[in-house]
Amino acid sequence: MADKACVFAGQGAQFVGMAKDLAAADAAILALFERANQVLGFDLQKVCFEGPVEDLTRSNYCQPAIFVTSVACYTAFTKRYPAVQFQLAAGLSLGEWTALHVAGVLDFESTLRVLEARGRFMQQACEEQAGGMISIMGATMDQLREMCDKAGIGMANINSDAQVVLSGRKEGVAEAEKLAAAAGLKCMVLNVAGAFHSPLMASARERLGAVLQEITFQAPRLPVLANVTGQVHPADGAAIRAAMLRQVTESVRWADCVRTAMGTNVKTYVEFGPGKVLSGLIKRIDKQNTTCNVQDATSLEQAAAAAN
Repeated sequence: MADKACVFAGQGAQFVGMAKDLAAADAAILALFERANQVLGFDLQKVCFEGPVEDLTRSNYCQPAIFVTSVACYTAFTKRYPAVQFQLAAGLSLGEWTALHVAGVLDFESTLRVLEARGRFMQQACEEQAGGMISIMGATMDQLREMCDKAGIGMANINSDAQVVLSGRKEGVAEAEKLAAAAGLKCMVLNVAGAFHSPLMASARERLGAVLQEITFQAPRLPVLANVTGQVHPADGAAIRAAMLRQVTESVRWADCVRTAMGTNVKTYVEFGPGKVLSGLIKRIDKQNTTCNVQDATSLEQAAAAAN
């Protein structure tokens, strides 16, 4: 039987009401949100279940909210279907932190603290320097490199051969939009607060570095793919810490992560957390892969059928 990977959602997939039905059905799931409230010092449970959406989209709320929701979905699935075993874990951007937690690298409380700080520092960096992001579809790597050179921006997310997100200063994003249009390429300027996964996040990386020095990183119990390399994280906690700091300012190589997973015989991917973004990206890389997501009680049952 082919191997399975658990993958975890990134920022932007959030919605009001996420995991509410799972928490209502299981006191252990509800307890995750209650623990989060105590650690964070604000009512994350209310923000997730009731909104308002303006709070849920603030990075320092959004990042821990997606993390706890993703852990809730994973917990619900593994409790219900303990026979399903995962051979690999991965996540997109903040989702990589969820994957590290599931693999035993960081405990629940430490991951929460990291993500609240990470979100806050990234928001501060956005306010310090006006930046943006643009998704380019159908471009070759040579076209993308030329576009980045001319516009003075960089590649933030290499999601698949067909889709790459560029990130940098506002004027650079506007220039990339013109260049893409001139080349006949489809593109979309993203509605984000700033230039994530770019050098404009340098202040966030520096501030996060101080926080991470206080956090214990254990060797993973399960192989976890690193966004910045597209390869499996080493067993050394210090090396994982360094890679996660690099992730703040460097490219997310999601397509490489999926190809590495496929090279280890992974054929089935279960996405935990809000939305189906990763499932869609995985299918773009290889349509033969089986993908499913767990974000509520209904999708939980459907995922079990696909993963067994």
